[in-house]
Amino acid sequence: MKPLDTGDPIRLGPYRILGVLGEGGMGKVYVGQDRDGRTAAVKVLHRHLADDPQLGQRFVREARMAQAVGSSGVARVLDTQTEGGRPWIATEFLSGPNLEEAIGTHGPLDENGVRALAAALAHALRDIHAAGLVHRDLKPANVVLTSAGPRVIDFGIARPEHGLTLTTTGQVPVTPGYGAPEQALGQRVGPAADVFSLGALLVYAASGQRAYGGSHAAAVQYEVVHGTPRMDRVPAALQQLIGPCLAKDPAHRPTPDAVAQAFAPPRGADRVWRSGPLAEDVRRRERSLHELTTLPGTSAPGGVPRRRVLTALAVGGPVALAGAGGAGWWFWRKNDSGPFDIPPAVRTPKARLLSADKGDYVLGQTPDPLWSRPSALGARTPAPLPVRDVLIVGDSKGGITAHGVVDGKPRWSAPEAVAERRFVSLSDRLIAAADGHGRLLTFVASTGEPRWTAPAEASCVLAADAEAVYVVTDDGRLRSVGRSDAGIRWTVKPDAGLGTKATARGVVSQGVLAVATDAGDVLAVDTRTGRTLWTLRDQDGVRPGIAASGGTLFVSGSPYFTARGIAHGKQLWRPDLRRRDGTKVSWGPSVIHGPYVFVAALGAPLRFDIRDGKQSGWLYDLLLTRDPLGPLAVQGHGFWSVEVNAEEGVVGVLNVADGTNDGTGSDPNSTLNRTTWAFRIIKNPRNYWMTADGNRVFVADGDALTALPVF
Repeated sequence: MKPLDTGDPIRLGPYRILGVLGEGGMGKVYVGQDRDGRTAAVKVLHRHLADDPQLGQRFVREARMAQAVGSSGVARVLDTQTEGGRPWIATEFLSGPNLEEAIGTHGPLDENGVRALAAALAHALRDIHAAGLVHRDLKPANVVLTSAGPRVIDFGIARPEHGLTLTTTGQVPVTPGYGAPEQALGQRVGPAADVFSLGALLVYAASGQRAYGGSHAAAVQYEVVHGTPRMDRVPAALQQLIGPCLAKDPAHRPTPDAVAQAFAPPRGADRVWRSGPLAEDVRRRERSLHELTTLPGTSAPGGVPRRRVLTALAVGGPVALAGAGGAGWWFWRKNDSGPFDIPPAVRTPKARLLSADKGDYVLGQTPDPLWSRPSALGARTPAPLPVRDVLIVGDSKGGITAHGVVDGKPRWSAPEAVAERRFVSLSDRLIAAADGHGRLLTFVASTGEPRWTAPAEASCVLAADAEAVYVVTDDGRLRSVGRSDAGIRWTVKPDAGLGTKATARGVVSQGVLAVATDAGDVLAVDTRTGRTLWTLRDQDGVRPGIAASGGTLFVSGSPYFTARGIAHGKQLWRPDLRRRDGTKVSWGPSVIHGPYVFVAALGAPLRFDIRDGKQSGWLYDLLLTRDPLGPLAVQGHGFWSVEVNAEEGVVGVLNVADGTNDGTGSDPNSTLNRTTWAFRIIKNPRNYWMTADGNRVFVADGDALTALPVF
């Protein structure tokens, strides 16, 4: 919020202008309040543009377009007039982040959250189209998340269905990556263009990455017209639903009603608007707006004095206001020291993908690591945990340390945390760990600043979701600790033995916490109550590997690999793979990439379709001569695995599409698909791990930490 400047209006229609919210290319947006105390975002065309008849008409048309839509999913236009020759529009305040900010801060939505978002936006598009309009600019920045659900804003380039194309002089070009192919080509645009934009928006909501990328706008538009969407991080079940929305031919895209029906969110899926960090974010902004406009010492009908508003914003709480024009402004406390005042997650600094064509490496040769830090890791560190711009590890001197992903340099340390008790990320904003007394500690991921603590009696930190952190207590019970208040939600003693050391592993998906124990059990409990849903007990007394995608849990170990419904535990599919001599097959940890799950067995990594377990032939003779039971990784265009012997290990890399014709457009005979790297860096074959994020692969080898490049 900025104070009014010379030339700024004091009043527009019924609204007393209190301050400047923001300014764009076409105009300014002010915060206004009428005599009844109702606030509005008031958008005014710049004075030097007011004489341009085309701009003035477009400005007024924006309001009329929005007013024509009778939908709870669209931000309401309260009034529009002309004052002193300058048109203005007043819209309701929407106290909440736009979708782009929400995903950047809280991370991608889970599958049910995406379903709820898709259904709500599909209904809004249905109402927009029923009014004879095409929005033409649906994108994450033009969807505001409120406590009542998502709301569509900004009708600045909306047109009637029979309106002109975007190549007409004076019109705003489509947002690259979200506009439909016909928009990019300047062709006539109909309602199906909004459905394409919805599909691209849902890819971002589900994965945190854009469906179409490129180094500049023209490259992005080329991908929209000719390329395939990037959905490798989208859960397989959602890929099948989003794909039709992104059809190149408008005639092949579903209607909004069909989209809403296909996504059909389950009962309670709208919890994303009512509980968890995102909902708390919205509520906090709503409270701040209420406090801002009802300050002590003021009374209606005079409204809140402007100086008092500016003073309040200078020292007071956060407020998020989205008004006409799709702009959002965020004001956070200067005194951001409360234990539950959590800053947003920083953006991931992605490394550049290497290209042989650009001379980044020579074919047949392996490039150098990005960086390496010897003596960086403790003897019993858990697997490195990438969290946006840092990599969390157990420190050689005790405690945990965050290393910068770009250069590997230590960023912060928490010596009081016990690394062996493990640590987890809380929406990429906080790191949760336990100290020697079992207290749950949290730190800001990027800076290490301490936040809230809880007396959790934690011997092992298992997992976290939007609501809680889940731990195993010192006496072998399972406990849920709320993220919003650090309170104990529930504590249960399950039938399966969890142990009293940090030996269990956990994953959370769709309201179910799955726990793998050293005894070979897999236990699934309801995250709301701790009630046991099902137990799997036949994994040969060795802790299995577990991974989850949507509603499917993958369990790997000995003697089998299986996919089970995480809600009920029933087997969905199981590969029938056997040795010739009849001995048992051991399966390594699995990794999920797009619609596939990769897992190693019988000396080779195998690929299975998540939905039905259909096996792809794929990379049978990668670099491996022995059973690879260590971790696998997929990053960039590469698939990574490790072969070890008694003395050393090799990290091998191949193109993830090698040897297949999976519809991605990759040519199995191309140079890229034959790219093979072999990093001979594993010196401790009994003590290593590998993980990946942000176009980097991180390898822990004994006490050394190394980052490898990606092609």
